Formats: sequence, structure tokens, C-alpha cells
Amino acid sequence: MTSNLKISLIQLPLFWENALKNRAYIEKHLNSLDKNSNVVLLPEMFNSGFTMNARKVSETMTGPSILWMKSWAEKLNTLLGGSLAIKEGENFYNRFVIVSSEGVIARYDKRHTFTLAEENKSYTSGNNLGLFKYQGWKICLRICYDLRFPVWSRNTTDYDLLIFVANWPVDRISAWDTLLRARAIENMCYVVGVNRTGKDFKGLNYPGHSSIYDPMGELITPENFIKEGVVEAILDYSELEGCRKQFRFLEDRDNFDLC
Repeated sequence: MTSNLKISLIQLPLFWENALKNRAYIEKHLNSLDKNSNVVLLPEMFNSGFTMNARKVSETMTGPSILWMKSWAEKLNTLLGGSLAIKEGENFYNRFVIVSSEGVIARYDKRHTFTLAEENKSYTSGNNLGLFKYQGWKICLRICYDLRFPVWSRNTTDYDLLIFVANWPVDRISAWDTLLRARAIENMCYVVGVNRTGKDFKGLNYPGHSSIYDPMGELITPENFIKEGVVEAILDYSELEGCRKQFRFLEDRDNFDLC
């Protein structure tokens, strides 16, 4: 029998292009967590903010931020996830990593780089599906702008949980709320979205609104959560199964390949 999952979302401001300061600041929240969370999630580009200066801030998959994540995953006996700039060869990726005490167990490179900020000129677009299994749950990883492209996240693989990490500004926050809910409804799954707070180097304000929706699109975390802090919920696998058994909408989905 698949167990329930406790998810903890850390919503906080980020320091521009300062990995050391960001990791130290995040630790204040990690220290406040109990050891009952199964998955702890950080915002997009948690160690730098949403910068296009990839050459300056990027690390490798054996760099200090990945090692730091591994250390904290071990301390908390949890999975720790978030995205950061990664260099591989001559390319840079906005990469969402999930790290356990054993190291990286899942990764996803942002498919839809944000052309409005010219992310496409700094980071290479990915094409992996970002799927992995954990404690009986099939989980799908996505990053920020991917949220606007429902075909890319369409549940053709029967995943149970869809996770978005983001730096989503206040001017478009109604789209964030609406699209997260839509992804839950259309894919008959739990949807998690973790966003940052504060103001970045370019003057953009971020209002949080980290949230979790159930398979019927109902919000199961506090509405319009704007302050710095931790948002938590327990995802009930039996509720997911019951919902899909009662409403067999996924059986009528269109069949296509995403890659």
C-alpha cells in the first residue's frame, strides 16, 4: 500500500547571485522543520535568484550546492528539491534536482526557457520528462514558465504528483494561481507550486502564493500565502485513488508522445 506524503514548501526571499548567503538563509527554515517531512522544496534558482548571468552563478552536479542539499537531506531524513544553474560542457541549464541522503535521485532541465527575460540566450532548453518514483508515488518535475504550456505537463504517464518551482512575480500572480489549479483538474493529480518572496535585483516583486491543490482542484494549503515561511500539507494517496476511480476522466485523454 502506498503511503501518504508530507510536503513542506519553503517560501522566502533570495539574495542576488549569492549562493553562500542563500544557503545560510535557507538553513534557518530547514532548522525549523521537524523530521516528518517526506519532501522539502525550495524555489526556482534557490541559490542565486532568477539571474541570466549563468556563467557567474552556475555550478556542477558535484558542486557546493548539491553537496549542501545532500547533507540537509540526510539531516532531515527527507528529499530536498529545488532548481539551480548547472554547467555541463559548454551548456548551462536551469535544472530542478531532487536530492536524498544518497545524492541526486531525479533531475529535470527547464523545457520552456523564459524568452521575455531572454533566458533562452543564457540557458539551454531541456527535453527530459522529469519523472521519478518515490515511496510508491510517481512524480513529475517542472519549472516556472513550463506552467503556461499544458501539453508539456499532460498526464500521459499516470503520474500522481506534479511539482512546479518558480520565481513568479506579483504582476502575473493570478495566472500562477489559476494555472496551478487547472493543471490539477485536467491531470487528476496533486499539484504543488513553490514560489519565492521579496524583491530581486531588477526590482521585480514576488508575492509567494506557494500552494498545493488536490486532484479536484481544491486548495489544501492557506490561500494567498504571501509571507515568508513554510507551507505544508499531507497528500493522501487513497484520496487520489478514490477520485480517479469515481471520475475516470484520464481514461478518455488523447494519446500522444511528448518527446
